[in-house]
Amino acid sequence: MDALSDVLSAVRLDGAVYVNAEFTAPWCVATQFGLHTAAPKLPDTDHVVFFHLLTDGSCFARLAGGTDVVEVKAGDLLLLPHDDRHVLGSDLNLPFANVRSAPPPSGMLELRTGGGGATIRFICGYLACDRRASRALLGSLPPMLRISLGDISRSGWLADLLRVGVEESRAQRPGSQSLLAKLSELAFTEALRRYAQSNPPELKGWLAGLQDPYVGRAIALLHGEPTRGWTVDQLAREVALSRSALAERFVATIGLPPMQYLTQWRLTLAAQALRAGSESIARIAERSGYDSEAAFTRAFKREFGVPPTVWRKTEASGPAVASRRPRRICLSDEVTRPRFAWPATS
Repeated sequence: MDALSDVLSAVRLDGAVYVNAEFTAPWCVATQFGLHTAAPKLPDTDHVVFFHLLTDGSCFARLAGGTDVVEVKAGDLLLLPHDDRHVLGSDLNLPFANVRSAPPPSGMLELRTGGGGATIRFICGYLACDRRASRALLGSLPPMLRISLGDISRSGWLADLLRVGVEESRAQRPGSQSLLAKLSELAFTEALRRYAQSNPPELKGWLAGLQDPYVGRAIALLHGEPTRGWTVDQLAREVALSRSALAERFVATIGLPPMQYLTQWRLTLAAQALRAGSESIARIAERSGYDSEAAFTRAFKREFGVPPTVWRKTEASGPAVASRRPRRICLSDEVTRPRFAWPATS
């Protein structure tokens, strides 16, 4: 069982790309997406993952309140899983311009600034998801991480797709927004996989559990047969570990005992089933291991904050997307005292 794909499918990622940026040295900006800016496209979103995909050049990045600096190069994905305010620039010691703008309802936001030196290009966007359904996954990620997706000047399936994305971000042909949104979801999935497989020292939580030979096997078994009447003893026998040792490893990596994790996963699957079709709540409750619809409703509300009926109605309502021309933002080339100019749009 591919647990990562399983979880990504359950949390439902909705991607959107809304900034096509070109900066020239020297430059420095501070930005934060902000949940409210996703509302026009995805009104029911309660969590966003912000990202920058660099396509040309290199720059430096750090969290706004931090001191750790990372260098970001072409082909790198800079991921902000919790949408923390952060600073980007050719020189982070420069005074920075604040960039906070809602994405246009349709089209791409064009962003240009800098002092005329070395050029860096990147596309920015966000992935929207339900915070509660994706809690285990997002809790595994640090506030900012850089993942190399490879040299986009070379051949390879991902490099080829990234080059298509770069071309689309520049050409803005019909369908570009949809293509770039799907590309952002693909890049996010590949970034998570590479991050987990690299097994960095800071890896924690659910992704760390996947890399543990015993916990990872146990997660795969639970995901493979979520309706089975599992006990910790049965699970421990399957992974060839003692009951106490498995429980300790589960809590140490994931932060939950095995059966509590299984309960949360069953409820996540229930949320997915409510979203996907018209199966009765009573039947979903039974498959989730509950003897009554009332008990299932109470557990579901504790986990997701609303009853199953409300969740189904909310998830079934798609966001309305208006049509509008892309906007262009021009920042002053005087980086130390940035000024914004907003041309009129018709």
